[in-house]
Amino acid sequence: MTIPFKKYQGTGNDFVIVDNRHLFFPKDDTKLIATLCDRKFGIGADGLILLENHDEVDFTMVYYNADGKQSSMCGNGGRCIVAFAKALQIIDAETTFMAIDGLHEASVTENGIVHLKMQDVSTITTTSTYSFLDTGSPHHIQFAENLSVLNVKEEGARIRYSELYGTAGSNINFVSQEETNVFAVRTYERGVEDETLSCGTGVTAVALAMHHQGKTNANQIQLAVEGGVLEVSFEKEAEGYRNIFLIGPATYVFEGEIAW
Repeated sequence: MTIPFKKYQGTGNDFVIVDNRHLFFPKDDTKLIATLCDRKFGIGADGLILLENHDEVDFTMVYYNADGKQSSMCGNGGRCIVAFAKALQIIDAETTFMAIDGLHEASVTENGIVHLKMQDVSTITTTSTYSFLDTGSPHHIQFAENLSVLNVKEEGARIRYSELYGTAGSNINFVSQEETNVFAVRTYERGVEDETLSCGTGVTAVALAMHHQGKTNANQIQLAVEGGVLEVSFEKEAEGYRNIFLIGPATYVFEGEIAW
């Protein structure tokens, strides 16, 4: 079997994306998916995304982590599949698509900036040492001193596999505040089981948590990640946060075919 693919990245969070509208891809083959994502034995990526048909909206996004298992929502992956759909001429400048956590709206500017609407967030748990919320994927957020030299893989794994989150685990975000509305973020992603250069649902969670904690009053926040800069905008309501947008570039890298 030969699998055509395209590689996209969003602030360094990279994905193998496959047009699966004809349903040829063996979706239950976790070994295949893990191999395609492997950086030494495959194409190399933080995850794999399938674009499939949907009866009522423009397309369906099916997302797999690098371990080969289908996962919860991926924000940067969502932005990248929107750029991919535009390249396929499935959409123009605006779209609505289905993902594992429900419907998403998005738009693409002429210079390739994707505005992805995330799900509303009504619950944020805050303790003296961390916050936790779900932005399509679960996220633990805590401040870290000396963020630039932190061993994110080691410390992130320790929290991810702790009794706090049990067998399901959580993504772990470490944060430092740079300016009133600017935060630096480094993220350990479950399923990748390592630090990634960027995490879309993670920076979304950080932005909301920082506002919830009173660290900023801004409703448009810049997040400096290892792979670049993202923005998150939102509206605060009594019941939580709505009209949440993850904003940033989604960039085509290369394409090819791989035999399996």
